[in-house]
Amino acid sequence: MLSIVTVLLLSTLFVSAQSSFKLKYDNSAVYAGIEVGSKGVKMSILEIGRGAQKSGAFNILKDTSINSDFISFNPQTFHSTVNGFTALYNAAVKDYNIPSDKIYTVISSGVKGQAEKDNKESWIKNLIDSFKTKINEPAREVDVIDVVQEARLSHIGIVPESRRYSTFLIDIGSGNTKGGFFPNGDTKFLKLFQLNWGTKSTANATEKRTDDDKTIENYNKQLTRVLTGAENSEIIYMVNESGAYPMSDYIAFSGGIAWSVATLISPELIGNSVVPVTYDDVVKLNERMYKNYASLSDAAILKSITDKTLDKELIGKEVKRVNQVFDQKSLMAGTGLLLKIMRQFEGVYEKKQFFLVKNGQVGWISAYVDQHINK
Repeated sequence: MLSIVTVLLLSTLFVSAQSSFKLKYDNSAVYAGIEVGSKGVKMSILEIGRGAQKSGAFNILKDTSINSDFISFNPQTFHSTVNGFTALYNAAVKDYNIPSDKIYTVISSGVKGQAEKDNKESWIKNLIDSFKTKINEPAREVDVIDVVQEARLSHIGIVPESRRYSTFLIDIGSGNTKGGFFPNGDTKFLKLFQLNWGTKSTANATEKRTDDDKTIENYNKQLTRVLTGAENSEIIYMVNESGAYPMSDYIAFSGGIAWSVATLISPELIGNSVVPVTYDDVVKLNERMYKNYASLSDAAILKSITDKTLDKELIGKEVKRVNQVFDQKSLMAGTGLLLKIMRQFEGVYEKKQFFLVKNGQVGWISAYVDQHINK
């Protein structure tokens, strides 16, 4: 097995890829992970230090995505996804000089789960075949990750070792929610938590109920019904079945909605990858999303910031990005789902500490890459 250092020394292209980025660690290497998710295709370019799984030594050099809505499973979104997948792969090779064998390509568990639910597994196979043809790599490995693999890798890639066995990690994705914890002090066994609800699937289920009334008032009413149904039929049972409440001190949420909520609640913590929140913090934000959405624009949030030491330009760009990725209805759907899950941990006698992880989207990719390097 080649060590990361040996791989680095043997590849001149690899060195040139690193030289174009500002690196953080000694004896590190640059890799790309490209994932087809429920909402679109994401590419993360990572600097991975030695022993990343133990120390969390990974650094996000580039994080970009193309929205393509693959899980709608229609010809338009299929072609958008193939083109996005190909474009990001070509960017990794040509723009960032990353050799093809240092680029990992995967299909997320959210896509796999939705395809199984809709009997559309053939769409995944066709997507992979089309992608391989477009990049002219018939032997390329494109893993289809199941929910257990993704949840385990997310925990290893996101949660620092010091809190590995006291943290229940929940990733709210577009098509599903998955997570878990390690009850026996062993990362080989993850107690899985999963829901068939994510930000986009919740929004889609709500839209189907709105009929001809597309007002935000009706959307909110139907969203309440969808989330109440999800809570009563699935969320309460799955949280109780997981056994996480008595075993975990920290409840950490990752995924796009976690990043969005953290950014909107605490824009001043722009440099923090993890943001502590309370249940009440999220309740208040959820009310603003519905009743005063304009107050969450980049202009409005910047106007409310009085600390002159903060980088307002950076904060404004990040808030604007949130509002580009999620519209009002999607934010309401994702935040509502987040609250329904948080509510299960709002105990009378024991309060859990809630954290929102902003960079969780690259967590499982970093662990996936790290494990493949060290095979």
